[in-house]
Amino acid sequence: MTAAPEGPRAVPVVLRPLRTGNAFEETVERLLQTVRLGLVPPGQRLPAERDLALQLGVSRTTLREALAALHAAGWVEVRRGRSGGTFVRGPSPVPGPGPAPSPAEVEDVLALRRVVEVGAVEVAAGRELSAARRRDLGTHLRAVVAAPAQEHRRCDSRLHLALAEASGSPSLVAVVADARTRLNDLLDRIPLLAANLQHSNAQHRRIVAAVLAGDPDRARAEMLRHVEGSAALLRGFLS
Repeated sequence: MTAAPEGPRAVPVVLRPLRTGNAFEETVERLLQTVRLGLVPPGQRLPAERDLALQLGVSRTTLREALAALHAAGWVEVRRGRSGGTFVRGPSPVPGPGPAPSPAEVEDVLALRRVVEVGAVEVAAGRELSAARRRDLGTHLRAVVAAPAQEHRRCDSRLHLALAEASGSPSLVAVVADARTRLNDLLDRIPLLAANLQHSNAQHRRIVAAVLAGDPDRARAEMLRHVEGSAALLRGFLS
């Protein structure tokens, strides 16, 4: 049997070095772009792992995690043997009820989240927090880290609301709550990826640590990295 051809020459336009420190999430985004744009059509093989890792500027381990996530989500399949490799299975239906959101709707939610959640932790880190508030943040952090997959989104949302509450602004909490509701509507349409949950929880620890240390600049930077990781996945799956 003749091996399936590699993807077309346009692939390197998308598979370029990553922009930020969210290596796993951005790798998933780039690979999904490659598939969703038809740069590697259904039935064709993605470039070899070595080449993909080099093009994206990531480790083979990160690339394999991303490919495994796409395999679990039904976008690619792995075939063994001399004619093997990672092959595109074709578009997967968008999960969740109702019509799929438009790219503009996705970007609207992501822009709102970036402004309000990044700003909220910056304000929170600049305040003198009570002992009760500090314990509250620790409690919600431990809950999201320990949460099983089916409970993760709820615990994640509660931690982010606790961080907003630490800002001391009820108005800001209300806006963050609205942003999280809209964000969760989008997140419900994409699969839960185990590697992303691990990365997300590591980022949660750093965000809370920065807030508790009273370091607004670090809190802002860590939250920005966190929201950009989620944004990369949502753009990959939904845009």
